[in-house]
Amino acid sequence: MEDNQTRSYHRTNTERPQVTESGFRTFNAQGQALLGTNPSIHEVLTSDQPLFHEAGVFYCNDSEDSLFVTSNILSLPHGRDIQITRLSRSSTSPLQWTQHRIPPSDVVMANGAVSTPDLKHILFCSQGSKSDVGGLILMSRSPPYATTPLLRTYHGRRFNSVNDVVFARDGSVWFTDPTYGYEQGFRSTPELPPHVYRYDPATDDLRVVADGLAHPNGLCFSPDGETLYVTDTDYIWGDGGTSERRAATIYAYTVKNYHGAPFLTDRRVFAFADRGAPDGIKCDTEGNVYSGCGDGVNVWSPGGSLMLKIQCPYGTANFCFGRPGELFLLSEKSFYVARIGEGVRGDLNVGL
Repeated sequence: MEDNQTRSYHRTNTERPQVTESGFRTFNAQGQALLGTNPSIHEVLTSDQPLFHEAGVFYCNDSEDSLFVTSNILSLPHGRDIQITRLSRSSTSPLQWTQHRIPPSDVVMANGAVSTPDLKHILFCSQGSKSDVGGLILMSRSPPYATTPLLRTYHGRRFNSVNDVVFARDGSVWFTDPTYGYEQGFRSTPELPPHVYRYDPATDDLRVVADGLAHPNGLCFSPDGETLYVTDTDYIWGDGGTSERRAATIYAYTVKNYHGAPFLTDRRVFAFADRGAPDGIKCDTEGNVYSGCGDGVNVWSPGGSLMLKIQCPYGTANFCFGRPGELFLLSEKSFYVARIGEGVRGDLNVGL
């Protein structure tokens, strides 16, 4: 299997760009309203390595204005690895950022991440390796970035390569587990199908909540907690190969309680990406759905109508909301800051 140092396992960065420059494209009046009157997008950091790939966990208060990101697979002297970086914004220039590499930790081949509700830790997806089972790992958000395992296996069976994670309002953790690690050669033969899981740390209850997806990837709740969105990035496999005939789809599930426990019902197609595959996914406070796709961040209404594209030349693997009207776009070797309507806010209190 080839080395994917400069090829995202969600898109191939050696292919020609889908768009020629960054910018915006609206599809209806709702998209124009979302864009606001003075939109902008700036490439504020670049690298010769794909350092800006996944995670995207933002903190902003009187003393901190920073974003944690994970790289794509890097070829380093000690072998293939993934780096966690803390990006910090200047207090005097909003488009000036510095990079701080997080020291090596127990988060092996890190991917998606989310802040814990108490804002004290970041919960990372540790994809693992052939010698490390991976799982979900808590890391303190401040030096020395101490780590604590939260979940290692599914009742003794190794996860494939845990990919993305969200918290629900009841404190439970929902996450996806595709087979990209095996396809990229750093995990052993899968012991489980690709699943979506729910884990309740309070009761230690772990169960499968969705199957039938080829490569379950990003996930997020609607603001009211009644819908879970899950992306299937089967369009691209771990070896970098793509197929227009495979899923590049966002599915929506209804969250419904039975016997006091949440289940996912009524799976339906919410949207299909016309460029690349939808990867990271999030909602704003109005329930609009944003996803990183092959040409940037695409935005759909809660009813599934495409409203807006925030375009990047090589697409967007993941992204996150910043201050009101602000989005941070992770585009492998480039980091973008986009400004749209001032009223746009990320839904931070997602889940049940």
